[in-house]
Amino acid sequence: MAPEGNRRATVAAAVTHGIAELRPDPARPRAWTLLLDGVPQSYVDLDDPTRLGFGYLISAAAVLRSMTSALVPLEVLHLGGGGLALPRFLDHIRPGSAQRVVERDGELVALIRRMLPPPAAVQIVVGDARRCLETEGAGRYDAIVVDVFEGASAPVSVGTTGFAEAARRALRPDGLLVMNVTDVPPLAHTRIQVATLAAIFADVRAMAEPQMLRGRRAGNIVLVAGAAVPDRIPALVPAAELRAFAAGAQARLDEPER
Repeated sequence: MAPEGNRRATVAAAVTHGIAELRPDPARPRAWTLLLDGVPQSYVDLDDPTRLGFGYLISAAAVLRSMTSALVPLEVLHLGGGGLALPRFLDHIRPGSAQRVVERDGELVALIRRMLPPPAAVQIVVGDARRCLETEGAGRYDAIVVDVFEGASAPVSVGTTGFAEAARRALRPDGLLVMNVTDVPPLAHTRIQVATLAAIFADVRAMAEPQMLRGRRAGNIVLVAGAAVPDRIPALVPAAELRAFAAGAQARLDEPER
């Protein structure tokens, strides 16, 4: 395995759930893009954690940056780890934040630890996102960030009212759920996900480019849910527009246990 910071070649490794690649950024001496089975997942610059590279990460980071006053540490649960771009970002802009990351792929975690060492304050747990969430204490977190995927789509277990209820229980009264959703036209999955969160949370908003919500292209939409989503978060889709977007969609329930 090439040492940290090696710029000569892409690093590829078999991990538990596929093939992980770390591709060097030729313009940045210690920056890498993580791909899983050829799909870009995250961008990490060890010299500048605020360089996030991907639009959905920039949107999620804007939520974390906007919460409370600047420099106040947060307690955050990240469901889905990848290259740990957001935990690095938050550790940089809000030193002292308590962050717990749940990642299902232990071999990916080992690769990232070896090649792109995370901040010491970031706790990483190998496990299932839904199961770990359901064991969390009530009212513990300021934010829960959901970026969980199996291949190109999120597992159903993190897209139901049962999951949303578990997240609401684990959040503080003013806490926020931040969820990355990928979709293709006509965005049926996103509409269902908005309806699902709206069945549990009093306020659901979105961050997306206008072309996305019009169903004209595939991409990412970041959903933000809580008791009251602060309007100071930049680039929020107006609430009325999001309600119209999801009109007629039904919340997704957990499958009955057999």
